[in-house]
Amino acid sequence: MDGSGDSGEGVFGSGPPHRPGRFRVDVRPDRGRETVVVAPLGELDHDTVEPLGAALEKHADAARIVVDCAGLDFCDSTGLNLLLKARARALGAGSRLDLAGLRPPVDRMFEITGALHVFQVYEDVRAALADDPWPDPSATDRPAEPPAANRPPGPAADPPPGPSAGAGGGEGSGGGSGDAPAPGAGGGRPGDPV
Repeated sequence: MDGSGDSGEGVFGSGPPHRPGRFRVDVRPDRGRETVVVAPLGELDHDTVEPLGAALEKHADAARIVVDCAGLDFCDSTGLNLLLKARARALGAGSRLDLAGLRPPVDRMFEITGALHVFQVYEDVRAALADDPWPDPSATDRPAEPPAANRPPGPAADPPPGPSAGAGGGEGSGGGSGDAPAPGAGGGRPGDPV
């Protein structure tokens, strides 16, 4: 180790630094916070999903996981399902899993499946880390869930207040099995119209 702050905590997968056709996962704890950045590199599919699953499982006790997707060249339904399940597990534990750096063609896959509206998505890791739901690193007890203003949207989140939040159950009160919500059901990228 070179002692620099950017050295990875661990690498899951195989191969030297990212080259097309290889898949690996770099893990970087964010110093002074209970956040872990997990960065998959390459093509995420049925044959390569195991290293990402192992990294997410190893850091499941983190208060927050930011998955840096900037190095993803491809993501199929297997990878998407892994991320959805990891997000649901994090919410159940009172933590969160956010995405950063989605780019083509991966962002298109998230958009057409509706998953873009389930995750909190940031332009890049820097923006994700700047939006820290637990800003006081000296606090030993984190809240059971992020404050409402920072809580990731989706099936487990409360609907936003406003004129459309009327009385009655109505549509969309189905189970929380990980199904993607209808378009416009919240989430997406910061700054998107609601």
